[in-house]
Amino acid sequence: MTASASELRLRAIPGLPEIRPGDDLARAVGAAADRAGIALREGVLVVCQKVVSKAEGRLVRLGEVAPSGRARVLARQLGKDPRQVELVLRESRRIVRCGHGVLITETRHGFVCANAGVDLSNAPTEDTAVLLPVDPDASARRLRDGLLAAGHGPLGVVVSDTFGRAWREGLLDLAIGCAGLDPLRDLRGRLDRRGRPLEVTRPATADQAAAAAGILMDKARGTPAVFVEGLRPEGDGSARELLRDPALDLFR
Repeated sequence: MTASASELRLRAIPGLPEIRPGDDLARAVGAAADRAGIALREGVLVVCQKVVSKAEGRLVRLGEVAPSGRARVLARQLGKDPRQVELVLRESRRIVRCGHGVLITETRHGFVCANAGVDLSNAPTEDTAVLLPVDPDASARRLRDGLLAAGHGPLGVVVSDTFGRAWREGLLDLAIGCAGLDPLRDLRGRLDRRGRPLEVTRPATADQAAAAAGILMDKARGTPAVFVEGLRPEGDGSARELLRDPALDLFR
């Protein structure tokens, strides 16, 4: 994935309606872009996970969740709703860290994040939790295929979510799914400006696109889609490529 010029343009797509289970997300995004005069081609569309999850029906009413004993114990320790903790456990492979009111887990996808991505904010009702998509890469591909079928493109699609970071304060949007682009740009073997070969340089371009788009994704105003013009998508990889091999992870 490369920039076709010396500058990129980030364009928030306004007017996207409230997404409900079963809605055609590609049609909704395409129509909103058309109304705003945004041509979805020669760039990367970044869409926040929550609208994808809503369209796919990844919603759970807390009143229908029966907390396990383990969930109740953790909830007391953390000061959380035991029903939410139960959902976190169901969505997780393992608990990574627990303390200071925070539950960090590894999701079944392999993401390490707070609460396994189980979120209560901007849900359809106060007693509803929003879960991550079952397969965010497949979600990105369906969205891209729908946009291409409607005459948009060429373009890549990134599904993003907000993550905290070890050793640093603040939140950052990262890619959890992608289609129509390589999530990593491998520069190994190329020469730097002094002629020395690069040995480990692999920019996470899907994450970079998600982080840049996150600047315009105002959670309070409901801006779930941003188009990154000028970032020409190349290749066709999976966001799973961004997950470090456990055998090479020095922090496990």
